[in-house]
Amino acid sequence: MAEFQKGVLPPTEPLDGSPLRVLIVHARWNYPIVESLVNAARDTMINKYKVLPDNVAVHAVPGAYELPFAAQRLIISSQQQAAHDANDLIGAPSVMDLLDNLTPTSRPSSALSTGPGPARHKEQAFDAVICIGVLIKGSTMHFEYICEAVSQGIIRVGLDSGIPVIFGVLTCLDDDQALVRAGLGRGQNGKGHNHGEDWGAAAVEMALLKNRKL
Repeated sequence: MAEFQKGVLPPTEPLDGSPLRVLIVHARWNYPIVESLVNAARDTMINKYKVLPDNVAVHAVPGAYELPFAAQRLIISSQQQAAHDANDLIGAPSVMDLLDNLTPTSRPSSALSTGPGPARHKEQAFDAVICIGVLIKGSTMHFEYICEAVSQGIIRVGLDSGIPVIFGVLTCLDDDQALVRAGLGRGQNGKGHNHGEDWGAAAVEMALLKNRKL
């Protein structure tokens, strides 16, 4: 048996995230660590998987407990906005329809051009969401309750919405564990691996899986 290496294997085929729109919802609690995770997830999607920078939305909430609610509401809002934009485009008169209502003398000379008019902006619904937070055990049961609630809430949002929701919440026993998992380690073992990179890759892979025609 080859030497075991902890971690996820890379995808078996290239991932092109250029058509995707991804939401990152993060907690402000333990923010110095959260910020490193958010940046790694965002940079990985953009630089490694070609997600357009404008297609990565980032939204902050107070703590990890609020992540599932925010993810659910922002998914719904993006879907409603996309549907509204689509209806507007379907119902809007074309440039040529408007020009046909003009008399020959009032029709501008530029109307002879057959080139496309200015493109209308359409807001795309989110294809995946990454929920990022850092929970560090204290001296009370608070840690256990929040971990359980957040875990159940995040999986429920994904299953109910049909949108991949990546679990990017560190649940650590002390500060050093959290720092190492955000690539900020300060001990003899080095800075560690930033798990935000894994979450960014997972978001792209799962979003493409959701959109794949079987």
